[in-house]
Amino acid sequence: MKIGIVLYPTFGGSGVVGTELGKALAKKGHEIHFITYSQPVRLGSFRENIFYHEVAVSDYPLFEYQPYETELTSKMVDVVKYEKLDLLHVHYAIPHASAAFMAKQILQSQGISIPYITTLHGTDITLVGKDPSFEPVITFCINQSDAVTAVSESLKKDTYAHFNTTREIHVIPNFIAPNMEPSDISSEVRRKYACDGEKILCHVSNFRKVKRVEDVVRIFSEVNKELKSKLILAGDGPERYSVEKLVRDLGICDRVIFLGKVRDTAHVLEIADLFLLPSETESFGLAALEAMAVSVPVISSNTGGIPEVNIHGVTGYLSNVGDVEDMAKNALKILKDDETLNTFKVNALKRAHDFDLEKILPMYEKIYFDLVPDKA
Repeated sequence: MKIGIVLYPTFGGSGVVGTELGKALAKKGHEIHFITYSQPVRLGSFRENIFYHEVAVSDYPLFEYQPYETELTSKMVDVVKYEKLDLLHVHYAIPHASAAFMAKQILQSQGISIPYITTLHGTDITLVGKDPSFEPVITFCINQSDAVTAVSESLKKDTYAHFNTTREIHVIPNFIAPNMEPSDISSEVRRKYACDGEKILCHVSNFRKVKRVEDVVRIFSEVNKELKSKLILAGDGPERYSVEKLVRDLGICDRVIFLGKVRDTAHVLEIADLFLLPSETESFGLAALEAMAVSVPVISSNTGGIPEVNIHGVTGYLSNVGDVEDMAKNALKILKDDETLNTFKVNALKRAHDFDLEKILPMYEKIYFDLVPDKA
């Protein structure tokens, strides 16, 4: 089957999942065409059955804001026509689902019929979607999609709650990609960041307000008072300055390491003992799953889809949003002795395998073949 995948090519969850899904489909023999404005960060080097089509955004002085959605639509029409695609799979509702709808109508006028699948990832529903200026467009595009998927039961419920959606929404969770599997990390690498006997806590995000990275620092500060530790922060974003200021104010600069953006976070996670995810909301919590996939237990908030991934008292602990004291207490429960920590590590890895790509991929393929049965 020839499949066009439209996504944001960045470090965010939708970009990671869309790219890894495409790579896995290509490995199974499908022909995959990525359509976006720059090469996806997880795409890597040359691979069989994978093609990349860049959407060139023109800089016309007439426009105060360049019409990316229109240019994306034109590129989708072009790729479908000349590469003879069988279907389009768009990740994130705005602007990808709306562009897919326009492309479908244009192609239909030319005698070409192509279905499109919309995968909802989170903020397209929980944040952007709640904006009254976007709601009618998102509702329409979801209802016009030939199939709709969401990454968690929580996100499915939010979609039905906030939109007048008539489409059935299939829940297909995020997954562990093959390159997320644990590898052998030498003790020498770990010693570059922490002394023997010190624990390493870790957080990976885009440093937006919703991630509550300041809470990460406060949790760590409380833990470090009782158990000498290091905190590794991977990522960057609008909240980084305020987070750095808090670290200085708390006097823990020698305890906190800012790595900035890291392309392959698995190698960072592998040297950690505990992952912190105190987010205001997470539709799934892919970062938590990636940590668990390398045997790292998780301290997290109990919001959105996180409880569908992180099992309280088994793979980590859940707390109310903003309850730094409880999160720090739970972190110390896990880190207090090696036997307890090891038990949580084993449980985390076992749970992560419930989201193995080999289990998730057939769910997407079933939807594809239901829409294009002659390719089954």
